[in-house]
Formats: sequence, C-alpha cells, structure tokens
Amino acid sequence: MSRTVSRVLRYAFLVVLSVPLVFPFLWMIASALKLPGDVLASPPQLIPRDVTLDNIRDVFAFQPFTRQIYNSLYIAVLVALFTCALSLLSGYAFARLRFPGRNVIFFLFLSALMLPVEVTLIPNFTLMKDLGLADTHVPLLALPVFGATGVTGIFLMRQFIQSIPVELEEAAMIDGMGRVRILLSLILPLTRPMLGTIGIIAFLYSWNSFLEPLVFVNRSELYTVPLALTALTDTSGNPLWGPQMAATAISTVPLVIAYLVARRQITESLAQTGVK
Repeated sequence: MSRTVSRVLRYAFLVVLSVPLVFPFLWMIASALKLPGDVLASPPQLIPRDVTLDNIRDVFAFQPFTRQIYNSLYIAVLVALFTCALSLLSGYAFARLRFPGRNVIFFLFLSALMLPVEVTLIPNFTLMKDLGLADTHVPLLALPVFGATGVTGIFLMRQFIQSIPVELEEAAMIDGMGRVRILLSLILPLTRPMLGTIGIIAFLYSWNSFLEPLVFVNRSELYTVPLALTALTDTSGNPLWGPQMAATAISTVPLVIAYLVARRQITESLAQTGVK
C-alpha cells in the first residue's frame, strides 16, 4: 500500500472517530440559531431552516448573563493562578527538600483524591457558614485550590520536577544561588509547560463546576455560568432550549481561548513530561 493511500485511510478513520465528538457541538450551534419551535422538531434539523439571533438576545434579557460570565471568568482565572503557585511551591518541596514525614505527608495529600466531593460538601458548607463566607465566591476559590484540583497539581509538579536533573541545581548552588533563587531562576522556567497544563486543568474544573456553586451561592448576581444555564426556564420550570443552547455556545468561547493560549505549553509538557 502506497504512503498516500495509507495517509488517506488514516485521516478518514480519524474523521469517522471525530463525528461523535463534533456532532453535539454542531447541534448546539445550530439549535442556538433556530426558532423555538424548530429546536425539538421531528425529524431533527442540523441546518436551521430559519436563522434567528433571538435566542442570544434572550440569554442576556432573562438574567444578568454578562455578570455571570464575569463571575465564572475571574473565579476560574484566580483558581488557575493560585493552583499553579501552590503546585510549584509544594511540588518543589516534595521533590527536592528533605524533611521528616515528607513521604507520609505526600501520601496524605494523595489520599484526599480518593474522597468524592460530595463527602466533604456538607462539612465545608458548615465551615463556610460559620465563617460568614456562605453566599460568597470565597468557597468557590478556596475549595478547588486546597482540594482535589490543588492536590492533582502538586502531584503532577512533583513528578515533573523529579525528572529535572538534580545536577543543574547543584551547579547553581556551587555558583552561590540559594533555594529561592534556584526556584525562581531555574525551576520556574523549566516547569512552564507543566504549569500551563495545571493551569488549564484548574481553569476547566472551576469553569465547569456546578455542585459547589449550587450549594454555596444563592443570589443570581453571584451565579456562575453552569448555574445560569439551569435558570433559563419558562414560568413552568421547563427548559428554554434555544436560549440554553445559545448560552452554552457563548460559554465555550473562554474555554477555546484558554486552550489556544496554553496549547504550546500543553504540547511541550506532553513531550517532556517525566510523570512516573
């Protein structure tokens, strides 16, 4: 079989595999541009018969969707930044520093990943309520950073730093560099690909989080995008499928931008990763 035929078959196979992944996205875009009566029409129509932008207008008319997008965006960005900072500092400590109980503490960190979010939700809510932080964005910022997302970042960063030759740091110490300077001048540039990956993981988790905002937030002006989507209903509580599809399509834009910004770092981390 010639190389050209092999390449054509390979790409054709990939196209077939991508159909189940791409079709829901195309259906979402099409439904966002359909008239209300055409969204659930039978037989289904992938291409809108009559294109309308009323669904997009209704999204912003029914509730403060711009504010809700801002809420999700700034929460997700802060969670990503704090998670990256915590992962770098803690990952370096677990990978390079020697202190009593290091392995035990690291194991306790990893054991937190075995606990479902639902198990700790009620204790966390009670804690935040007692601290006067319920119905604020503080729980949505703190819980991911110091919870499973942060632990995952620490694990990935520790494994990545362990793959960096320790001789580089020893040479820097001979030149008179201390731990802090080594971390900022040597380790930080080398771990940029992994920091990009951890940042994307934290951003996506925070942006798509539904259960925590549902429990901790009550006021509509504090809603994040997932909560805003569930609020797009008629007076009987039935979903408004057109506006919901339009809101969902709008909410994917920051995710696409975040991926495009960090795509290079993600690719480099996959090529250089030392995860064991």
